[in-house]
Amino acid sequence: MKWLKNFLRILWRIWFIIVAGVPVILLSPLIFLVITFDMQKAFTWFKHVWGAWILFWMGFRLKLDNQADIDPKQSHIVIGNHTSMLDIMVFFKVFYQPLVFVGKIELAKLPVFGFLYKKSNILVDRKSSKSRKEVFDQVVKFIKKGNSIAVYPEGGVPDDTSILLAPFKNGAFRMAIEHKLPILPIVCYDNKRRFPYDIFKGSPGTLRVKILPVIHTDQLTLDDAKELRDLSYNLIYNELMNDKISKEF
Repeated sequence: MKWLKNFLRILWRIWFIIVAGVPVILLSPLIFLVITFDMQKAFTWFKHVWGAWILFWMGFRLKLDNQADIDPKQSHIVIGNHTSMLDIMVFFKVFYQPLVFVGKIELAKLPVFGFLYKKSNILVDRKSSKSRKEVFDQVVKFIKKGNSIAVYPEGGVPDDTSILLAPFKNGAFRMAIEHKLPILPIVCYDNKRRFPYDIFKGSPGTLRVKILPVIHTDQLTLDDAKELRDLSYNLIYNELMNDKISKEF
């Protein structure tokens, strides 16, 4: 029976590619126009619907616990634990403001999606110090347009799946302090278990998500960046540690 489960999971992964890719391909001319003419509200709506579309057709039900008082006119640095391809879709689904991701440059090489990804997000080559510095310039541009910035502070998905939460890098927290932006932590409890990078694992079901209270940075200086990083890490880590299901994989 194991071979049958593996076969069905492979089909399920192929279905994910279809569900995620078809809307982008069919609507790519319209999306290109929206990006070209900077129609931010329309693009934000599309990303929200796209995230919800994928979660629905993949058999996932979102259970959201929102503990944050979010100012809709305020840009945020949105952070979270990164364990699955679903993380991006979940962020689009639960966060209604214009949201731009800081993501790895390798994704720009993907056909169709890569072009749109490059045009609408901030790409970073983590091996290049010059690229990392350029990120801050791009962040300013997007913030001025009213966008929030999404960053996964772990810097990627750990190869070791037993790691509950990898150490956070400093970039997101220095960025928040420099621009006086509040940090909004989001915890995804089930994404790794429901849809891991291991194609032979995962299943449809409930995705529990908690939006933690906003962390304000307007009174902080760059000397506080490490303390802010550690505070943010501990908030998310403790949420995961206190949840029995999150630790099972």
